Amino acid sequence: MSADFAGLLVISIEQAVAAPYAACKLADGGARVIKVERPEGDFARRYDSLAAGNSAYFVWLNRGKQSICLDLKSRDDKALLERMIEKADVFIQNLAPGAMERLGFGAQILRARHPRLIVCEISGYGSEGPARDLKAYDLLVQAESGLAQINGTAEGPARVGVSVCDIAAGMTAFQAILQALFARERTGRGRTIEVSLFHAMADWMNVPYLQHRYGGHTPPRAGLNHPTIAPYGAYPCGDGREVLISIQNEREWQRLCTEVLGDASLAGDPRFNGNSQRVANRKDLDRTIVGAFARHDRDTLVRMLKDAAIAFGRLSSLDDLEHHPQARFIAVRAEGKELELLSPGAIIRGETETFGPVPALGEHGDTLRSEFS
Repeated sequence: MSADFAGLLVISIEQAVAAPYAACKLADGGARVIKVERPEGDFARRYDSLAAGNSAYFVWLNRGKQSICLDLKSRDDKALLERMIEKADVFIQNLAPGAMERLGFGAQILRARHPRLIVCEISGYGSEGPARDLKAYDLLVQAESGLAQINGTAEGPARVGVSVCDIAAGMTAFQAILQALFARERTGRGRTIEVSLFHAMADWMNVPYLQHRYGGHTPPRAGLNHPTIAPYGAYPCGDGREVLISIQNEREWQRLCTEVLGDASLAGDPRFNGNSQRVANRKDLDRTIVGAFARHDRDTLVRMLKDAAIAFGRLSSLDDLEHHPQARFIAVRAEGKELELLSPGAIIRGETETFGPVPALGEHGDTLRSEFS
C-alpha cells in the first residue's frame, strides 16, 4: 500500500462486492480501514473456497483491512460503533435500504453529529423511487439496467462474466469519496454520498441509450462482434483458436485486404466500400475473412497482423491470462497462505507498493474493542 491516505480512518459496514471494492481502494492508498462484519461474517467469505481454500471474491476485495464482528442489535456494540465513527473520516455502508436509519446510524444523523464525516451509502437502486427497497444483486441489475439485453448473441442475452454492476458502483463510490476528501480540505465539511448499482451501470449505458433515444437504434446482440463497426470481432484461425481484429478506417481496411487476407481487390469491392457497407454486408465479409484466416494458425496470423499494423486481440483463456506477457501480479496473504493476484490497474512510478493481508473473521476484534473502549 502507499501512504497517500495515511492517517485516514475508514469505518465500513460492508458485505459482498461494491462497498468492499471502494474500501479496498482506500486501504491500498494507505487508509486504515476497519471492516465491520456481522457475527457470522460477510457472506462473501463463503461464496466459494477456490482461492487456496478462500473465497476468491473475498481475497480480491479485502486486503489490508482490519476485521471486527459487531452485533448492531446489541447496545454495547452499537455504542462501540458510535465511538469508532466519532474518530472516523469516512463511513461506508451497503446494508439493506433503511437498515442503518433504523439502527440510529443514518446519514442525516451522523452528519449532524460529525460535520467533517464523509458518509457513503451504497444501495441497489438509490434512496428514492419505487424500486428503492428491492433486493439488488449484480446479475439482477445487469438485467434491469438493460446491459444484459445488449450483451450476448443473436440467440439470447447473456450475463457479463464479472460482477460489473457491483464493480461500477464501487468505482463510483471511490471516486466520489476522493472528491469529498478533496473538498473537505477546502471547506472543512464532509458530505453525504449516495451510490447505487443501478445508477452506476445506467451511466455506463449512455452510448446505447443515446443511440436508441435519439437515433432509434437499439444495438443488436452481436456476441464477439461490434454492432456498428465491421470487421470488428472474433474469427477462428486454422488451429481452432480465435483472434479478434478491429478496423477503424479505410487505410487499415486496405492493409488488411492486401497484407493479411491476400486479396487487394477486396478493398475496392462495392460491398465493402466504407464501414456502413461492410456492416450491411457483414455475412459476406465474415465468410471472406474466415476463409482467409483458416489458412493460418493463430500465432502466424498474429505475426501477420502485427506486421500490417492491424489492431488485434487473442481470445485468451484464463491460462493465457496467467501467462500473458503484459500481466502484472501482487502477493497477498490470506489465512497464512500467500496468494498471487492480478495487480490493480494503476501503478505509481518510483514507488514500490505493498498490500496488507486479508483479515480472518473478527481477527482484530479484541484489539479494536480495547482501543475504542
